[in-house]
Amino acid sequence: MQLTYKPNSKFSSVLNHVQNTFNQVLCSGASVFIIHNDTIVLEDYIGKQSNNSGARNVNEETQFHVASVRKSYIGFAVAYALYNNYIEHIDDLVLKYLPKLDETTWKETTIRHLLTHTHGLNQKEETIFREHPAGQSWTYRQVGIDALTKIVKKTTKKSVSEIIHEHVFSPLGFSESNWYAHKHDKLADVILPEAGDENWQTSESTEGDKANMYVSTRELSYWGYLHLKQGKIDEKQIVPREIIQITTSLQSPVIKDQDLPQNGFLWFVKDYPAKKTEIGASIPKGSYQILGYTGVTLLVIADENLVAVRMFNSFGSPEGYDYLSDVRSFGDTVMNCLQYG
Repeated sequence: MQLTYKPNSKFSSVLNHVQNTFNQVLCSGASVFIIHNDTIVLEDYIGKQSNNSGARNVNEETQFHVASVRKSYIGFAVAYALYNNYIEHIDDLVLKYLPKLDETTWKETTIRHLLTHTHGLNQKEETIFREHPAGQSWTYRQVGIDALTKIVKKTTKKSVSEIIHEHVFSPLGFSESNWYAHKHDKLADVILPEAGDENWQTSESTEGDKANMYVSTRELSYWGYLHLKQGKIDEKQIVPREIIQITTSLQSPVIKDQDLPQNGFLWFVKDYPAKKTEIGASIPKGSYQILGYTGVTLLVIADENLVAVRMFNSFGSPEGYDYLSDVRSFGDTVMNCLQYG
């Protein structure tokens, strides 16, 4: 994938926004990348890959830990399984595919519920328990993601990573996106608020089932661009259009509280107005976004033919930093550049 780089100063306020966030959170490095009308209009790198003496400058090859942004790749793998009839329907019960799960706990929970964070399940140590009935509210819990990766592996006989490499990374020549068992010098350190943070976990699994995915800024932008272009790059349909359409369109069940976030296949999508959405108020309907606990954000504004990415190597939100407000204003700043830049 080759896109022309033609910097456009009207997006300078987005760079300022990223710089401001960089100064608020605990991190050593950051970056920003915008593709507009099939041209790279903003690309910038800030700081170092770690706090260590002699650390490498953040650059175009630096790969950031993307945290929950990995879920967009898992959503793709589920859509692949659905498109190829390994999964019959997303309204199938999870127990149909994972029958060894506890029937009482998982009863009435569907794949749709897992994809849209409406399954109502949580986990403490080895015990999975129900917080609310499936399909009646929204909670962001890891247990649903674990179930999805198991369903993908059981039905397709391939891991999430194998599916993504075969159908996306290899055809597009991606070499800066992967799940890593061990660190190397192009991976930015994740800056923890304190050593031994219990929320930070590493893994040696390279199957795409764990939160150990690192991606460069440009390849995360190209991942978004693949979706923006409905799977067609350089006049070639890399992945079926239908896979992209179902992953990025509204799939959430109708919930009484309509101010809760809305999802496609794990992507956050912009449909009807919702007060608790992570997407900025000025972002148009049909846009979609995926976020990570490290501050990474990938936003696709289809109506404007635009992809915007910001990367940080932070972890969580320090005291006084309002993450939701910041990520919403990131998107709104992009829109402001389009409207008034």
